[in-house]
Amino acid sequence: MTATRLTDEDYAALGAFREALRNFLSFSEAGALELGLTSQHHQALLAIRVHTGPEPMTVGRLAASLQIKSHSAVGLVSRLQERGLVTRSTSDEDRRRAILTITPKAEALLETISRNNLAKLQGSAEVFARLLDTVQSLEARGAWKGD
Repeated sequence: MTATRLTDEDYAALGAFREALRNFLSFSEAGALELGLTSQHHQALLAIRVHTGPEPMTVGRLAASLQIKSHSAVGLVSRLQERGLVTRSTSDEDRRRAILTITPKAEALLETISRNNLAKLQGSAEVFARLLDTVQSLEARGAWKGD
């Protein structure tokens, strides 16, 4: 079976999405920096804040979420803890595991950054809708068969 060829419109939708994504990431990083956070600090706080599941967020889970090495996550958490943005407590079930929570100070910073980021994303909604339409069109044309 021959793969479905991409059209100029498919490429245009993907290109517009990549540009919107880069613009958003740049905007988000600048917004975090304005509040004294690095991009990695912001990503870590967001990952801790949104974590759901039967077990609480740990350093190991944070490392996996951010796709970084465990020792890097330990250092990141230490820096966040020094700034009063994260608390680290020992797990009752396994004393070797550190449970992470964000502080009210971090919650306020995250709220500001997130509101600004969501407003920025609103401006890109048309680009995202176009990409979704493209993906659905490709699926209907059988683009994923034989992959």
